[in-house]
Amino acid sequence: MKAMILKAFGTTDGFDMVELAKPTAGAGQVVVNVMASSVNTVDTMIRAMGDELPLSPALPAVLGMDFAGVITEVGPDVNNYKVGDEVYGCAGGLADLQGSLAEYMLVDANLMALKPKNLTMAQAAALPLVGITAYEGLMRANIQQLIAQDSEAKVLVHGGSGGVGHVALQLAKYFGADVYATGGGEPQMALIEQLGATPINYKTTTVEDYVEQYTVGAGFEVVFDSVGGMNMQASFDAAALNGQVISTVSMVEMDLSTAHFKGLSLYVVFMLIPMLHNTKRQEHGEILTKLADIVEAGGLTPVLDSEHFSLSQIGQAHERLTSGLAMGKVVVEHV
Repeated sequence: MKAMILKAFGTTDGFDMVELAKPTAGAGQVVVNVMASSVNTVDTMIRAMGDELPLSPALPAVLGMDFAGVITEVGPDVNNYKVGDEVYGCAGGLADLQGSLAEYMLVDANLMALKPKNLTMAQAAALPLVGITAYEGLMRANIQQLIAQDSEAKVLVHGGSGGVGHVALQLAKYFGADVYATGGGEPQMALIEQLGATPINYKTTTVEDYVEQYTVGAGFEVVFDSVGGMNMQASFDAAALNGQVISTVSMVEMDLSTAHFKGLSLYVVFMLIPMLHNTKRQEHGEILTKLADIVEAGGLTPVLDSEHFSLSQIGQAHERLTSGLAMGKVVVEHV
């Protein structure tokens, strides 16, 4: 089978198209003919940082975590899928798990679900990692219970036009929240508004000003921070007393005094844990099934970046994501 392997860390020129042996399904596994994959920030971090990250695979490696495609082989003990099923998931591209940047991918059946019927392969491939991350974060913050208790609950999403952010925005709105989201320019503002949230330009409006404008100074009941780093302070400042803060990028050293005196709850989402530690993998399949239901009900549509890439252009796809110019998800189509 054809595959793009990474031969060297630290550069987007380290990819090369090669022929590899097609995988064979073992117990609990399926083989998927990959039609599309997407690029996530963690993919670019692995490619750039290599051995500095404990989750990086040994070289040469097939990267790519997200996929959408068609099952071509079903292994023993897999009873809920059959050859020909269209599926999507996040199942490789790190540690010892082969990734999706190949013609075929070996997939743990617990890490995937049937593809939403109303999405293309490219759209479906854009959803798994960011969708699971957004859904898990909102569930851990008890978003549905919060809204049941307060129908006017306000949710702020930092990075509302990005991969995780644009999904978290839509899911929060689907669950019934009054949603606001930050972005850094007119295209980002337009997309946020198109997705049903109130846009906030963080470059021209201070946290204090938008908290006063939209919450009369009380703060947001839930803050979903998909930006990370020192933006965590902005999340703490924007949160209401006893509010919930969800972070997807928490590798930062900072003073937690604001969180302490506000009585905030901080939820850190690292959705790669089931893959890395082979624990609770079925929960990812269950979330993907729920996301498919929400998509088919019209509550969520993944947004694809305007630039399109083929499998042989994976280096350029990485460059597009790291440039900061992409909106929505950068997708690689294999066919």
